[in-house]
Amino acid sequence: MKIDVTATGPATGSAKRSRATRHRVEAGRPWPLGAAADRQGVNFAVYSGIADSVEVCLFAPDGSETERIALPALTDDVWHGYVHGLRPGQVYGLRVHGPYEPTQGQRCNPALLLMDPYAQALAAPVRGAPDQFGYVLGHADEDLAPSTTDNGRTAPKCRVVRSRFDWGDDQAPRVAPNETVFYEVHVKGFTQTMPDVPEALRGTYAGLASAPAIAHLQRLGVTSVELLPVQAFVDDLRLIELGLSNYWGYNTIAFFAPEPRYATPAAQSLDGGVDEFKAMVKALHSAGIEVILDVVYNHTGEGNHLGPTLSLKGIDHSAYYRLAEEPRFCADITGTGNTVDTSSPPALRLVLDSLRYWVQEMHVDGFRFDLASALGRDAACDFTWRAPFFAAIAQDPVLSRVKLIAEPWDLGINGYQLGGFPTGWMEWNGRYRDAVRDYWTNADASLPAFAASLCGSADMLEPRRRSPTASVNLVTVHDGFTLADLVSYNGKHNDANGEDNRDGEDHNRSWNCGAEGDTDDAEILALRQRQSRNLLATLFLSHGTPLLLGGDELGRTQRGNNNGYCQDNDLSWFDWERAANHAPLQAFTADLMALRRSLPVVRLAAWPHRAAGMAPCVAVEWYSVWGLSMTPDEWNDPAVRCVSALMESTREGEDSLLVLFNASGEETVFTLPADPQGRHWALRLDTRDDRVALSADAGATPAVSSPDVASAADGTPAPDAAATATAVEAGATYTLLPHSLAAFTTPSRGPASAPDSKPA
Repeated sequence: MKIDVTATGPATGSAKRSRATRHRVEAGRPWPLGAAADRQGVNFAVYSGIADSVEVCLFAPDGSETERIALPALTDDVWHGYVHGLRPGQVYGLRVHGPYEPTQGQRCNPALLLMDPYAQALAAPVRGAPDQFGYVLGHADEDLAPSTTDNGRTAPKCRVVRSRFDWGDDQAPRVAPNETVFYEVHVKGFTQTMPDVPEALRGTYAGLASAPAIAHLQRLGVTSVELLPVQAFVDDLRLIELGLSNYWGYNTIAFFAPEPRYATPAAQSLDGGVDEFKAMVKALHSAGIEVILDVVYNHTGEGNHLGPTLSLKGIDHSAYYRLAEEPRFCADITGTGNTVDTSSPPALRLVLDSLRYWVQEMHVDGFRFDLASALGRDAACDFTWRAPFFAAIAQDPVLSRVKLIAEPWDLGINGYQLGGFPTGWMEWNGRYRDAVRDYWTNADASLPAFAASLCGSADMLEPRRRSPTASVNLVTVHDGFTLADLVSYNGKHNDANGEDNRDGEDHNRSWNCGAEGDTDDAEILALRQRQSRNLLATLFLSHGTPLLLGGDELGRTQRGNNNGYCQDNDLSWFDWERAANHAPLQAFTADLMALRRSLPVVRLAAWPHRAAGMAPCVAVEWYSVWGLSMTPDEWNDPAVRCVSALMESTREGEDSLLVLFNASGEETVFTLPADPQGRHWALRLDTRDDRVALSADAGATPAVSSPDVASAADGTPAPDAAATATAVEAGATYTLLPHSLAAFTTPSRGPASAPDSKPA
């Protein structure tokens, strides 16, 4: 079926111009795809393997269409043309003439203005509307009844960009993986209420680039900000009708364009925020902070067969999306209605070109791939680390050198692929999150799972030749409870989302410490604070790469909402006024990061026995509360809620680390492991309070002490235990409050000799 829209608006059925044009048009080039501006004009190139013709529509600032230009040349399924006299800032869109045969997976409809998939800027944020659908809404035949209503005036539009941004001496920080601390944050939510940021810049790229915002990141000690989606996305019509919006942004529609709503108004009308985004990256780089983008290439905002037609669906639906056996329908392994088919060359090229653009043109330092398993599926939709997407990145001289982080699952068959990604990739470790939460909140938790997580999930990663840094350790992220809510709510409270509390995770592995939500009970509040410190300390004292959810250091709450994806309001924004009440937690978090930086024994870059014939440089030994090695019976006893982990370094000049964990509801006396060299342990932190000793030297400030330290020999208090961080002897006892941990350091034992046989 070919759609005739001449009755509802000007259109052409061939590559000939339907009206006289004001601009001279030549064949131009089939590359690069998209709109490429130079001093004389703009070259347009659009891929479509099914189009009969492609038109570029030009628009005035008031939204009226001023000119329609048929691209005059076709080379290898790329329609292209060079338009003389066009300038950067020109607003445009595409119309694609071709078959509308949904039962064959073809959905070309020239009545609809489409966004250029390679557009580098949008004219405005994209909001869902009834006229964006390629069929007649409400028709009995649904998508089989094409719409002929022209939506050119109201449809989303693109903007031609030719950036002249001066990068100066900008350099990528290139933070080593074992030095990395990720900080997941939303561009708008971070500064929307930050009082020291100029009001006009709050909630924008420029706000994140401001001195107060960067100062907060530097005080914490984070090395890499991981931004929730900033590629242009769609506000779903359903959410708009509910008075909500797609706050998180996991509904991408333009893979090259920065989200314009995070630009200042002046920048929106100039270049859609391109240069403000670049200025943000440059400012963060100047502070030594990497910029990681959370990218959504697994699906787009066009939904299923009944979703809107905004771009790819109307250009060449079957070339970009995975289709079901009946090609009218999309193969949905993402839970969003569609799945981008990265086994298809046009789709794979689009994704790779986009990634390279963000690295080379926008200077970002890496990517976190949403539902990354969907990208690693071959033509048969089977996941494999040899998938075209992984192979293409591995050989790419640009992309193979940046940080690559997978969310290692999707909703398809065998979609959970934690540990299954190629070497060189990091992975969000959901197993770590579950094990750590369970240990601190669940009396029936698996102690072996907790221990394995603390050790960087070596049992999973090391046999696959993956490094410790491949495990991105997380306790909380955008999806789920914040840290404050994790210790304050047993169940979700998502009524504000308009779905009768049906959305969001039901099994949160949380514990409210005795009351649901707000309380003025001092004991419950103290326990919640201690639990927050326990979870943070566990995170930063684990092998692997830590990720902190932005705002957790400030006690940020979403009032029990564990799915704030649609809440662009104070429920999701940082509450900087409230944050002042959590200054001790912020300082504790920053000190934990500093303590981690001082302990190479925690920041492993490789498994210690990797070098053949060499003695292990680091060993993790596990002890019971009696200071004796854990037995198999103790490991498998669900009643055992206390354990000690010794990370012993044998490198001179490095400290060893001992962490005592008490997840029980009882005050517990631990015997510190005996040491033949008679070394003393420096108490660095005890989560009974919020102090961290950043030096093991006597008189360290702040000194961490406990009134419950005693000699193992006679039970008398150890000398100076209340005043110095270096007074606890090996073999002494130490008392931990219920639900708390303590960490000690001691100088290493010195170099280890090579073993008689190769280490296992």
